[in-house]
Amino acid sequence: MRTGTVKFFNIKNKFGFIIDDETKKEHYVHAKDLTEEIKEGDRVEYELRPAKRGDECAKVKKIAAGSK
Repeated sequence: MRTGTVKFFNIKNKFGFIIDDETKKEHYVHAKDLTEEIKEGDRVEYELRPAKRGDECAKVKKIAAGSK
């Protein structure tokens, strides 16, 4: 599994972005792909899957809470 940090997550609109630790690329994440609630700054592990506009995160799991 890949690891990263939640850059942004909008609970109301149910989407956000995760910055990959290794590549530093941003990947889209939708609330349907979360195993638990996440927020900005949380450390997560996830899988990537192909989507229409590039790779997106799937099976997102929090591994450490953010500092906010």
